[in-house]
Amino acid sequence: MTMENEEPDSIDDSLQQLYEHFRVEADKGQAPVRVDKFLFEKLQHSSRNRIQKAADAGFVHVNGQPAKSSYKVRPGDVVTLMLDRPHFDTTIEPQDIPLDVVYEDEALMVVDKPAGMVVHPGCGNFDGTLVNAVAWHLRNLPAYDPNDPQVGLVHRIDKDTSGLLVVAKTPEAKSRLGAQFFNKTTHRSYNALVWGNIAADTGRIEGNIGRDPKDRLRMAVFPPGSEAGKPAVTHYRVIERFGYVTLVECVLETGRTHQIRAHMRHIGHPLFADERYGGMDILRGERTASYRQFVQNAFRLCPRQALHARTLGFVHPTTGRQMDFTSPLPADMEALIGKWRKAFGQ
Repeated sequence: MTMENEEPDSIDDSLQQLYEHFRVEADKGQAPVRVDKFLFEKLQHSSRNRIQKAADAGFVHVNGQPAKSSYKVRPGDVVTLMLDRPHFDTTIEPQDIPLDVVYEDEALMVVDKPAGMVVHPGCGNFDGTLVNAVAWHLRNLPAYDPNDPQVGLVHRIDKDTSGLLVVAKTPEAKSRLGAQFFNKTTHRSYNALVWGNIAADTGRIEGNIGRDPKDRLRMAVFPPGSEAGKPAVTHYRVIERFGYVTLVECVLETGRTHQIRAHMRHIGHPLFADERYGGMDILRGERTASYRQFVQNAFRLCPRQALHARTLGFVHPTTGRQMDFTSPLPADMEALIGKWRKAFGQ
């Protein structure tokens, strides 16, 4: 979200009618932090200076009241960005978009998202998303309102990440599934092709994840226990080595934005073809023209981060039965891995 040209002529004018553009509730463990810094870490495409100007103009509210930049956010505070123009209409309308439904019953459905599909409407992507497709699939279910936050997607994955997601059809299902994700009792594993020959067969990556102050579209890793970002832990296991790249399984303890992408870059092994985190450069290998051409051909086979949400496990919110799902690697990643295996497999 940008905040260009958002300063009002006066505070009085701005307060005549305000529209909510962003809302976030501070976690129970939130340490006191200035509201401008708090929003800076949450908002994309924005600068701290712009946020401070918005606060000065009365556009930043805490618990429904205008707040100064110096206000210290506390646990449970609801911070909103209120602007003097209506927000884009993000009403979710059903759209007839192909949907790969892996499992479905009265309480939930599990879908296999293709790479390239945005999960939820947002800046620049107001339709054609997974939730539009789900709304169409469930259009004849009277109790399912795609605009009700008490139902729908329980978690998300990035646009260019493929794989499994669970959708709750009822408020009870979403509440119970959400609690499992919050309490880290679900099981999620991802397959990723990363640059470099990882030294250890298994490993654990721990480091807080928050917005990169130098690039608001990217996440950065900060020391565990620091005030910046939120705690995150990723476990990895080597599946197969191809000399200059490695196929790994990643298991999440936490579910932060870009967690695997940021953590793997942090340890020096960015995901193959992950442009935002440096994976579209030739980071390992030979200096020959033939090798450079090989890698360029590999980029064309899979022109997105080589990351797939392969398994998903949780306890059914109604029956209490353990549910486990596995998604096969999509064609682009299969072709990519096959190419590296044929050329450099051990």
